[in-house]
Amino acid sequence: MDLKNGSLVTEFVLLGLSGQWELQIFFFVTFSLVYYAAVLGNILIIVTVTFSSTLHSPMYFLLGNLSFLDICISTVTTPKMITDLLTEHKTISMWGCMSQMFFIHLFGGAEMTLLTAMAFDRYVAICKPLHYRTIMSHWLLSGFVIFSWIIGFIHTMSQMVLVVNLPFCGPNVIDNIFCDLPLVIKLACIKTYTLELFVITDSGLLSLICFILLLVSYTVILVTLWQRSPGRLSKALSTLSAHIIVVTLFFGPCIFIYAWPFTSFSGNKILSVFYTLITPFLNPVIYSLRNQKMQKAMRKLQFLFVSST
Repeated sequence: MDLKNGSLVTEFVLLGLSGQWELQIFFFVTFSLVYYAAVLGNILIIVTVTFSSTLHSPMYFLLGNLSFLDICISTVTTPKMITDLLTEHKTISMWGCMSQMFFIHLFGGAEMTLLTAMAFDRYVAICKPLHYRTIMSHWLLSGFVIFSWIIGFIHTMSQMVLVVNLPFCGPNVIDNIFCDLPLVIKLACIKTYTLELFVITDSGLLSLICFILLLVSYTVILVTLWQRSPGRLSKALSTLSAHIIVVTLFFGPCIFIYAWPFTSFSGNKILSVFYTLITPFLNPVIYSLRNQKMQKAMRKLQFLFVSST
């Protein structure tokens, strides 16, 4: 490794989910099953949205992109976390650590923005149904997706350009399941107070703003339905409450971790598991697999596949 920045550390040690050997085996089996289910579930959604002739609406276009981001987020950290459960010495190279942080914030920032766009899509569909197709045009949808990736890239680059040149002289132990930006910054052998404040502002504020926008969107939707059609409120509440649960499971840990990012506590690891593994697993169930139209399209594609073989 190039040591021009004064670093003596070439690798970091991840404490991971430490515990008894039996418990680590349990975590290994459980997380492996959840990860494979998350990847397969999201791939199934992408394939269904891509090849089904009945799922060409804006909502399903955004769902397909959400599934792709979920696969990316879980794959950045989970395979390494799973293999570390069977490894006594859990290490990651300096540049492997930097890559993890870069991609987790790239995909995380993009997903936060995309979830906000999806809430806007539901707002237009329910509150302005007559203008839905006009407002949610192909150009706007493409703009949402491109904008989400731009936000993710700006979000991660604005932090990584400052972190990548920090000198690390030791210690090199990270008390988490993957390289988390605040914990890595703490290990730098120079004062990082300004950088710490920047991370709080950048990551914490992005999470909080997107989460507030989502809650406002869902609240407006429910109020509009209550005023216009009380009979549809219970059905919409059932659907939106499931969406809000998943959104909370993704944003809640992010907001909590980055609100007090430089105070380490044991719950950090559990929160990290939620937004990198559990949420990508739940998204297909909540957003798509509970959707009757999606289920019908999947059965149709399955029938066509079986017929062709």
